[in-house]
Amino acid sequence: MCDQIRLEPLVIQREWTLGDIPVLTAELSLPRPADRDGRTARRLERYYQLYARSYLRYCERWLFPQSAEAFRLALESSAPLPRDLARLTHHVACNAGGVLSLYTEAAETCAGRTERRRHADTWDLFTGSPIPLSACFARKAPWRKTLLRRAEEDLERRERAGVLRLDGGWRRQLRRSFSPDHFYLSETELFWFWQALSAVGGGAYGPVFSMPLGENDCFFPGIRAKIETET
Repeated sequence: MCDQIRLEPLVIQREWTLGDIPVLTAELSLPRPADRDGRTARRLERYYQLYARSYLRYCERWLFPQSAEAFRLALESSAPLPRDLARLTHHVACNAGGVLSLYTEAAETCAGRTERRRHADTWDLFTGSPIPLSACFARKAPWRKTLLRRAEEDLERRERAGVLRLDGGWRRQLRRSFSPDHFYLSETELFWFWQALSAVGGGAYGPVFSMPLGENDCFFPGIRAKIETET
């Protein structure tokens, strides 16, 4: 068992070409345990290797055909030839106290458009299992209601400050698109986020919110003890 895990980047680059001319490039940087002897390390390695293969398959089957079509159209019209890029990077927010929490960001420039998405994982390093958002709160705490209320209040403050503009129906869209998978931890805060929302402006990846650990029955110390107690 360990309180933290030593990581190194898993770096992968792949190109797709038309007539030997690069059309789409994928650049990936994902976490990889430096020491892969333990059960948790092996599980994390398998997970992020599978993640990398899945993302490359997505690039080949979904992005590359769009890039290839944009390339052909540019060739036919003697326009500058595009060279699209899909970049997937990771950011470790917490690696302490038996918890590894990180998020990945995908930025894809393809066929003249740029799409951005986030994904997050939080792991119990003692068991090698994912930690759900509910495990960050006391038993029976109304955590979903708490996070939605905090997000709504934060968005209203941002609108009053002129940072963004809220469209009609934004509360309904926020509630309907809430996902308990979209969160990560630092040693002092809980962060939760949405992908881009049509009703909420500002932020390339969609809105991100935070709450200090220790507020509203939300905690970092004790996650491990809580998991053991409930199981």
